[in-house]
Amino acid sequence: MRISEFQSLIRDRYHATDAARGVPGTYLWLSEEIGELAHALGRREQGREDRENLAEEFADVLAWLATLANICEIDLTAAIEAKYVAGGGPEGTK
Repeated sequence: MRISEFQSLIRDRYHATDAARGVPGTYLWLSEEIGELAHALGRREQGREDRENLAEEFADVLAWLATLANICEIDLTAAIEAKYVAGGGPEGTK
């Protein structure tokens, strides 16, 4: 699946609810999911990795990021291509 297809899937399934929630509420959900990912990564670093949960948390973060982009009318594929593909991407370390 391509990023654009995933963003469309999220828009098709959830946009009415997401748009009603708005940017602030959606950002809070994204933040919560990033926190859950942080906990899953912490468990991994402690040798208590739950690979299935870790994968789910990565997927959740990506879904909420796509949701926020949809509400803000940002095409993630275009944004990624403009920043990281065109002209070789930003220089330096990330």
